Amino acid sequence: MLKTVIIHCKIVVLLAATLLVGCSGGATHYTEVNSLALGTFAQVKCDATLSPTELTQMITDIDTEAKASMSIFDPESLISRINTNQTDSLDKHIRFNLELAKRYYELSGGKYDVTVKPLTSAWGFARKQEQAIEPNVDSLLQLVGFDKLSFEGERLIKSDSRVEIDLNSIAKGYVVDLVAHALEERGVVNYMVNIGGEIRCKGLNPKHADWTIGIETPYEGNFEQDSLEKIVSVTDCALATSGNYRRFYTTNDGRKVAHTIDPTTGYSVLSDLLSVTVLAPTCAEADAAATMFMAMGSEGGALELAQRCESERGWRYYFIYADGDGYRIEASESLK
Repeated sequence: MLKTVIIHCKIVVLLAATLLVGCSGGATHYTEVNSLALGTFAQVKCDATLSPTELTQMITDIDTEAKASMSIFDPESLISRINTNQTDSLDKHIRFNLELAKRYYELSGGKYDVTVKPLTSAWGFARKQEQAIEPNVDSLLQLVGFDKLSFEGERLIKSDSRVEIDLNSIAKGYVVDLVAHALEERGVVNYMVNIGGEIRCKGLNPKHADWTIGIETPYEGNFEQDSLEKIVSVTDCALATSGNYRRFYTTNDGRKVAHTIDPTTGYSVLSDLLSVTVLAPTCAEADAAATMFMAMGSEGGALELAQRCESERGWRYYFIYADGDGYRIEASESLK
């Protein structure tokens, strides 16, 4: 039986040089910084007059603001205080992401749902336990459903005070967008932003060509990022990948429990869909869409919805399925 092991996976950025200094012929000066954001790596490469110190501080400032708003691991963050009913006030970050999440909830027929936190917490994912005790799913499902949320101005109304929100499936992509916007506000026209494998790029790379991104081969335990299934050249778009072959938790009876839960059943998605990569205008869209398609799975109409979204929204997709001892690819024509 296919092991259901679903989390966001990183994607490898393949670039020839970490720093290209201006030279004769009017070559552009590219700067690279490697920092941290949202508990993972953050990388920016751009042709900017900003110093590495200024770029790093920009990332740090955005990261600090984002975590104060949306981190479920910080009990003092706004989202944590909303979850514990200490406040019902929304800031611009949470409001934006909830409105986007609502559209994906409706688009997926409830398979993408940021109110899934009671289930993920009960399965042990938020605590990063090695052993997960199977929760009372039926009772927890009563607390799940985006339809239990509504807005009144800048206030969030819950129909049940026990409803909790987890924006981890969209926040990383959103922060990538924040960094990209900050670069553009400073006049940068060529850049690549990569936070934990969620990427947004614009213009050209140091070789004056499109940015080159690698999509990992989806084999279980591929933490080394040393095997690539596909290399794509992209510009002026964002890209995110979710996969079901990395980390998981094992129950006492030996079952492997995935990070992505089907909020309509309360259990891990059973699917031979190993990996989904989505290219979209913004990284928040791509991040949430990749999670949405993985949550829908191979039997839930993910491929059909991806094809419709390509036609209607201009998204592109790269799906990797388990097929015997190998893989099967379903992808947009431009990515084959």
